[in-house]
Amino acid sequence: MVNVLLILMLVLAVLALVVPDLLVSVILLSVFSLVSCLFFFVLGAPDVALTEAAVGTGIGTVVFIWTVHKTRRRGDEARR
Repeated sequence: MVNVLLILMLVLAVLALVVPDLLVSVILLSVFSLVSCLFFFVLGAPDVALTEAAVGTGIGTVVFIWTVHKTRRRGDEARR
């Protein structure tokens, strides 16, 4: 189980770096954080998993989505 979670985390991290769309990258990072919550829980650290869920998956995702919303995308300038 631990090996599967580690491989999934590696795949999600690489995909978050390779994807050109920032919003998709933020969603992949939040899924990465959710998988790391499961990883911490499997390793026997439920307090760390709960903190990761609250900060990484919750607050971090909201802040990143808000930041991406406030930035301009490359395609927006071509449409105007």
